[in-house]
Amino acid sequence: MSIILSNSQKKDAKAIHFHLVNSKELLIIFTRNPVLGKCKTRLAAKVGNQVALDIYKFLLNHTASITKELKVHKQVYYSDGIWEDDIWDNLIFDKHLQQGADLGERMSNAFLHGFEQGFEKIIIIGSDMFDLSKNDLEDAFSALDHHDYVIGPAHDGGYYLLGMKSHTVTVFQNKDWGKDSVFKETMLNLKNKKVFQLETRNDIDRFEDLKNNKAFQPYLKNI
Repeated sequence: MSIILSNSQKKDAKAIHFHLVNSKELLIIFTRNPVLGKCKTRLAAKVGNQVALDIYKFLLNHTASITKELKVHKQVYYSDGIWEDDIWDNLIFDKHLQQGADLGERMSNAFLHGFEQGFEKIIIIGSDMFDLSKNDLEDAFSALDHHDYVIGPAHDGGYYLLGMKSHTVTVFQNKDWGKDSVFKETMLNLKNKKVFQLETRNDIDRFEDLKNNKAFQPYLKNI
């Protein structure tokens, strides 16, 4: 038997959830809407659009799973329209639309909105990191207790996580997003700052990123 909540009940449930978490900490999750042919395009070039979409949905579910019980406030930022009925539970995740001309501006605007809401520690991640756990995120927030910034470098030269305690717009400017220079240039922006660096991890963008990972073999059996 399913239970259907009214809009007022949903609002009350969301308010209760908000008060159960640390209202001064915010996790921002950037996601692409899982639409055939519009996500994981570099991976799709090797495995095809449908397999790439199936893998991306698998990654989205992993991200939702490791974040839903974090005792912080959570906001999901969609690339192309907010989906009300999807894996991101409306009672747990606030939903927003990314705003800006490029990835840097979109992330900057999301951080700015969070700080304007009164959050004191904000971390952003993508939604396609299989090599990430709930404990990793808890450690990242803890790092901000004694550092002004936390960053998780990716093997491809970018980063999979960025956190800060004040809006620092320079880290989002003048970057060639998607290139292997992003992490290095970001660290130059944070020179002489108190930065905690997490372990380097592998994000999933290309076939080479997952071909040897057992978790993805069911999707690759016909490749």
